[in-house]
Amino acid sequence: MRVKDIRAPSPALLEKHAMKVNVGGLDRTLRIVIGLVLIGLALAGTIGVWGWIGVLPLASGLFGTCPAYSLLGMNTCPMKKSS
Repeated sequence: MRVKDIRAPSPALLEKHAMKVNVGGLDRTLRIVIGLVLIGLALAGTIGVWGWIGVLPLASGLFGTCPAYSLLGMNTCPMKKSS
């Protein structure tokens, strides 16, 4: 059995399948803060296990992409105009 050569994916393929940034600055900051607050409250036992839902806004804020925004066609990230 022969092992095929493993090559790095082309930049075009990476760009096609890369997650696009669709969360703007203020939105990202709010998501990170809300996520951390919810996780903190869950750790403190104040709101129970539901506080772990804060992982979702925290992750979307850190990565700058929101799957729900993608599905709804929304974007709060300012676009750079190309000339």
